[in-house]
Amino acid sequence: MRVEENKSLKNYNTFGIDCTARYFVSVESIEELKQALSEKNSKELFILGGGSNMLLTGDLDAFVIHINLKGIEILKETETEVFVKAMAGENWHAFVQYCIASDFGGLENLALIPGTVGAAPIQNIGAYGVELKDTFVSCNTVEVETLKEREFTKDECAFEYRNSIFKNEAKGKYIITSVTFRLTKKNHKTSVSYGDIQKVLNDKKIETPTIKDISEAVIAIRQSKLPDPKILGNSGSFFKNPVVDAETFQEFRRNFPEAPFYEVSPTEFKIPAGWLIEKAGFKGQRFGDAGVHKNQALVLVNYGKASGKQLWELAMEIQKKVKEMTGIFIEPEVNVF
Repeated sequence: MRVEENKSLKNYNTFGIDCTARYFVSVESIEELKQALSEKNSKELFILGGGSNMLLTGDLDAFVIHINLKGIEILKETETEVFVKAMAGENWHAFVQYCIASDFGGLENLALIPGTVGAAPIQNIGAYGVELKDTFVSCNTVEVETLKEREFTKDECAFEYRNSIFKNEAKGKYIITSVTFRLTKKNHKTSVSYGDIQKVLNDKKIETPTIKDISEAVIAIRQSKLPDPKILGNSGSFFKNPVVDAETFQEFRRNFPEAPFYEVSPTEFKIPAGWLIEKAGFKGQRFGDAGVHKNQALVLVNYGKASGKQLWELAMEIQKKVKEMTGIFIEPEVNVF
């Protein structure tokens, strides 16, 4: 384990923002993680995973610990299901691909989401009608202050839409080291009704899709809408889809009857943030090197040399215009530092 000083984080965040960390260490085992935590002393701590769900608006005067724990293990299995543990540093999409190749069902709709396994429970990642909580069993953690290891059950994680205990009362107190999933081995319960999945399957004339078919459809849809961060800096969806109450929804529908929506419950309705941003006129717009992607208004992009501050100013301008026009406030899905 080697601590580096004034380390560039350009290659550690998918926006490609060239900020530096005052201190930086990459840990490859739980023992190294505990050692790093014990050496941080009074320095501010910053935990870094895949760097895909964050926007850096300046240098980090902090002790940055990069979680690089690797490994996938089958804990137990029956004829119908399997419990799989993945270490926190595993690339999320690579882990999904491992499950697909093994014919383990449950994660196929979450293919091509950027980031690491360890970051996934923090915001309860989701896509195309499926959320991480649907297959989540538990996660192992290390408590920052005591270095004690603790397991969190699904109930203890308090999952909500793009939310969990790790974004609230446990924020900054625990570091996730591994996650265990309960997946199916046969009779997979597939979800194809959300978004364009069914259309892609129909176009391919697939009537009884396998989990591989579904994952490939999801990948094709995402690639058609979302830029590759290796080519164009971005963090995927920048904003959450707002969930509004019935009164707000009815008022919104009176003004925008053409707007798409999803009924979460009889009293809650989800409105696509991408539609709101596009309606406000931002889709495909560029402001210097900061911009909104031409194919998906939810995605803010760095065309080369945009600073994190410039991207955040653009995000706030989008929030302001959407609120003025529709009465709905859209919250960032990305963590801003």
